[in-house]
This record gives sequence, C-alpha cells and structure tokens, in this order.
Amino acid sequence: MAATESGRLMYKIYRALSYGVSPALNLHLRYRRLRGHEHPHRWTERLGRASLPRPPGPLLWFHAVSLGEGMSAIPIIKQCIKQSPDLNILMTTTTVSAFEVIDKRLPSGVIYQFAPIDTPTAVGAFLDYWKPNAIVLMESELWPNLIMSASENGVVLALLNARMSTKSFKRFSGPMLLPLISLMLSKFSLIVPLSTMQAVHFQLLQAPPFVINFSGDLKYVVEDFDVSEGYSRSIEDLKIQFAQRKVWMASSIHRGEEEIMLGVHRVLMQMHPDVVTILVPRDPQHGLEIAQELKKEGQNVALRSRHEKLVAGTNIYVVDTLGELRQLYRLTPIAVVGGSFFPGLAGHNISEAAAAGCAVLTGHHVGHFSHMVLEMQRLNPLSVLQVSGKIELEKALKELFSDAKVLEAHCTAGKQAFHALSSGIVANVWNLLNSHVLKRALC
Repeated sequence: MAATESGRLMYKIYRALSYGVSPALNLHLRYRRLRGHEHPHRWTERLGRASLPRPPGPLLWFHAVSLGEGMSAIPIIKQCIKQSPDLNILMTTTTVSAFEVIDKRLPSGVIYQFAPIDTPTAVGAFLDYWKPNAIVLMESELWPNLIMSASENGVVLALLNARMSTKSFKRFSGPMLLPLISLMLSKFSLIVPLSTMQAVHFQLLQAPPFVINFSGDLKYVVEDFDVSEGYSRSIEDLKIQFAQRKVWMASSIHRGEEEIMLGVHRVLMQMHPDVVTILVPRDPQHGLEIAQELKKEGQNVALRSRHEKLVAGTNIYVVDTLGELRQLYRLTPIAVVGGSFFPGLAGHNISEAAAAGCAVLTGHHVGHFSHMVLEMQRLNPLSVLQVSGKIELEKALKELFSDAKVLEAHCTAGKQAFHALSSGIVANVWNLLNSHVLKRALC
C-alpha cells in the first residue's frame, strides 16, 4: 500500500512537471518541424490533434516508436483484421522515417496517425477524440501520462515484445522511479516479454506475474509485402547488375562503422577486383554523405536514390533510401548487420537477413538482440557469426568468398534457424491478445 501511494505521488509530480514544460515542448516540436524531423503538415498530431475522422465502433490502438517496432506490429494488425473484421485499427508511430515506410505497408482501412507527446494536454486530447477500447504498446513505450490516463478511462493495456535496456532497468529499479514504474505496470492486462531475461526484469519491477506471458519474438515474423511493378523491375535490374560478381552487404550501419566496412572493402578488392560492397546506412542522409566523400576521393560510387548503375569500375553501391532491406537481402549472399561494432550501440534485427538466406555476420554490441543471436546459434552455430572488428570481419569474408561450400553452409544454417524460431508466433500473440485484452475490452 505504501509503495502504491509512493507511486501515485511520483506520478502527480511527473504529471505536474510534464504539464509545466508543455509550452517548451510545443516550441521544440515546431523547431523539429523546421529541421525536417517532424512531418511538415501533420506535426500537430503530436499535440493530440487528429487529422482523420474516428469511425464508429470499437477501436484498437497500436503504438510503436519507430520503424522496426512498427514493422513488428503489422503482422498482428493483419491477424486482428482477419479474426475481428469489425474492429477498427489505429496505428501510431513517433518518427517521420517510420511514417514514410509503414504508411505504404499497412492494410487498407487502418488509420495512421503520429503519436501524441506525453503531456497531459496532448494525451488527453488524443484519448478524448479516439476513445480506444484497448492500447497495444510495442517493446519499450512506457509513458506515464499515456498509461495512467488510459487506465483511468477504462482502456485495457497490453505491451508486446516487451523489453528494456540494462541501463533503463537499473534506472527504473532505483528508489525514486521503482514506485512509479510498478504502478504503471500494474495497469497492464498483458505483458509479452521479448525473452526470459526481459521477463525477469519486468517481474523485478513488480509487474503482476499473471499478466506476463510468452509468445516468441515478433521480430522473427518477416512478411512479404506487395510492391509495385516498377519497384519489382528496379530490384530485378539490380540483380542483373550484381550477377557474376562477388557481392556482400553492410546493413543498418551507424556513423563510424562505414570506416570499418570500407577498410574491409579495400582488402577484398585486392583479392577480388570485381567485388561489390553494398552499404546501407541507418540514416539515408549518412548514405548521401558517404557517397559524396568517396566521390571526392575519386572513387566510382552508385547511389540508390539516384538510380545510378553499377558501370565498369564501380564497386560500391550506397543505399540512401528507407524500407528496402528485405528486398536487398535477397540480392546478396552475405549480410553484415551493423549497429553492433562499437560500444554503446545495440544491434539490429538479424532475422530478416537470415530469412532471405544470407550468411549473417554481426558485431558483439547487439544489446537486446543478444537473445536472438544466442537462440539462432543454439540451433546452429553457423547461423550467425559474430566478429569483434575489422580484422575478424576481413578474415570471415575472405573465407566465405573463397569457399562456396562454407558460404552455402552458413546461408542454409541461418535460414533453417529462422524458420524454426518464427513458426507460430503470430497465432500465439493473437491468442494472448484475444483472451487477455480483446475479450475484456469489448465485453
């Protein structure tokens, strides 16, 4: 009881502070819009101002912060529509990059908005307008005003692929924040943790044990999306350009990692003058900067956004676009997944590369993706190869390029591990949502 009272007190303090800084946050949103970090026309949705009508009938709200989390929600949204066609679906994300990709991937009829910032006014306006029956939050979106206001309005809450970083867990476990986090977690009807370790974290943060259930990691659910005829031709054209050449890809690389990849590229060029290195930075602007710098050095570079061709003497292909990884993985036998080669980074989804049949390599700084690496390696040690830096990466790529049987073994291992781990996840999540959330929200 004392802990609950302490949690309520902490929430009152948070609510007062968030209300007090609302004017500054509003100005910050305007500044971000001018910098291109918020949507130029729909940025007011972040203040809880809807831009689309609310249809009649029950409504289920899915929220994810960015592209990766949003993509994980789409298979569940499709399953909800299939199982409950009368249910309205609202999807929100926070980032513009997520909006640009996910807007094209959502099923017809799904309402897409930007999520409100976590101030009492924005959250209140959003909830008053949309009146969701239930909210499904993805991964780590634990916002006090949203969770507490939804609960006070009788909205059923669920957290899918629930996770938090070690740093966040330590911070939330402290005497100041634990009462507030414990109070927030008590409002959930369902928490589906990403892994056993994440389940332990939520239990230690005093989430009710009966709401914690397992389903499997939604990031293993890799779906094919309908693409335009023009886009299909573009991918086929790339496939032809890569034919008869040694190809590898460094995907989702962060700033600084391009130096490692380009260093490896130079070494591989000495052995295989026809090698093609595909660089896919996490930030498209970073890709443009890499291409410009390489061109200044006199190197021939083909840039994806400009539809440049791999002419003779061009060995580097820079992808400065979003939402293409799943298609591009199918064009390369080797994928080095970045965001994992420097301390402080936390890795990226390796399952997409494995699903495409790539030999998968990554660094050691993989954060919450460590459970995915371990799961796949337990099934087959060849499914994911972790390397510590440039020298180990060079050695691994040399071996893969020089021995076709070794390359084939890694490609097969990754694909088999993916299929074993991805089976039945969507059905498991639907069953949990239906029994713990929808039956309660729609009764």
